[in-house]
Amino acid sequence: MSTLQNKIDFSVIITATNANPNGDPLNGNRPRENYDGFGEISDVCIKRKIRNRLQDMGEKIFVQSDDRCDDGCDSLRSRAENNETLKKLGKGKNTSRDEYAKAACEEWIDVRSFGQVFAFKDSEVSVGVRGPVSIQQAISVSPVDIVSMQITKSVNGESGKKGKSSDTMGNKHRVEFGMYVINGSINCQLAEKTGFTDEDAEKIKAALVTLFENDCSSARPEGSMEVCRLYWWKHNSKTPKYSSAKIHRQLEIKIKDGIGRPKSFNDYDITLNQIDGINAEIIDLV
Repeated sequence: MSTLQNKIDFSVIITATNANPNGDPLNGNRPRENYDGFGEISDVCIKRKIRNRLQDMGEKIFVQSDDRCDDGCDSLRSRAENNETLKKLGKGKNTSRDEYAKAACEEWIDVRSFGQVFAFKDSEVSVGVRGPVSIQQAISVSPVDIVSMQITKSVNGESGKKGKSSDTMGNKHRVEFGMYVINGSINCQLAEKTGFTDEDAEKIKAALVTLFENDCSSARPEGSMEVCRLYWWKHNSKTPKYSSAKIHRQLEIKIKDGIGRPKSFNDYDITLNQIDGINAEIIDLV
């Protein structure tokens, strides 16, 4: 199948209700927020969920999380060396980086989508792949209220003197409600270099629509994270006259009049402004 011939932009509206969308390890794992109080979800977190969904679809993933490993490899290095083609290409200082990158892109959909750096200790080869799929960090439409609660555990982790009291205190944090927007694009020029196809783009779309399936945890109970709507703009050329920034600005979201503190998707007015020569495919999930 030929590589992607039409640039794609997309926006995804998601909601979090009594959930921690993306904890900040530098801030006690509290939900991420900026200095203005708006919630954030890192692009790395979003890509992790996309990789997980692609893996659920049966696609080969290079950057697998340990709890989802499906090939017996315990590191990125072992996964790369377990591929016979890459193993051969990785020997010798005169290895063609283009051939190495091509082989990696053909093997793993996340490499040809997001790119990857192949640089391992004591390896003679260092290869960087730039992927066509770029995703911005998600920002909430309105400031979020973060609620913290203290929790206890009913049993000791250790016995004897090493054990702590069974009522040892801990903390758990959540966003009461937040509506976030994820913006992203798929670049045709980089798609040509990695072999990213229209079929791959459809798989990315399917992953975005089902982003939170098989993603539940104590921080994100089942149903607390929801994909509400996907906007998918497919341009009529590789390099359209409208920038991704302008396309994303066509989506305007405001709190409805009379709503003090938003508590649901329906508390917002969502307007998609039309732009000449391109229409958005809208997948409504609420």
